[in-house]
Amino acid sequence: VEFLDMTFKEDIRSDLHSAMRERDRTRVSVLRLLLSSIGYEEIERKKELDAPGVIDAISRQVRQRRESIEMYKQGNRQDLVDQEEAELAVLQEYLPAQLSPEEIEDIVRVVVEEVGANGPQDKGKVMGIVVPKVRGKAEGSQVNDVVTRLLQERSG
Repeated sequence: VEFLDMTFKEDIRSDLHSAMRERDRTRVSVLRLLLSSIGYEEIERKKELDAPGVIDAISRQVRQRRESIEMYKQGNRQDLVDQEEAELAVLQEYLPAQLSPEEIEDIVRVVVEEVGANGPQDKGKVMGIVVPKVRGKAEGSQVNDVVTRLLQERSG
């Protein structure tokens, strides 16, 4: 899937039709929900989503699945964990390659130097620059943890 291509939604629709022909229930369910989520967001914004907007919608779905997996693990519901993990795998196919923790740290270190951040009080400045750079390629909580750790190291 080409991420800068404006046919991103059409690719998802095409994959949905293929999944329907193949009777892949999990894939059909996930892609329908994803297209519905994108549609609702477009209605809310009163404009068609561009590729980064679609990636944000996919990222929200991924985050929801990960939260559900954690809850189901705590509730000892392996059947539901397996189902959510299968859905998560489908969604991740539509996201850009994920950054490794080391790559995230490298990006954050460069931004910290660029803005001259000296401690936790500069977190907003750093996050404001890092988040757009890693959109769709890293989870916000992961980025937040790296920024917090590196800024604490600089202050103390």
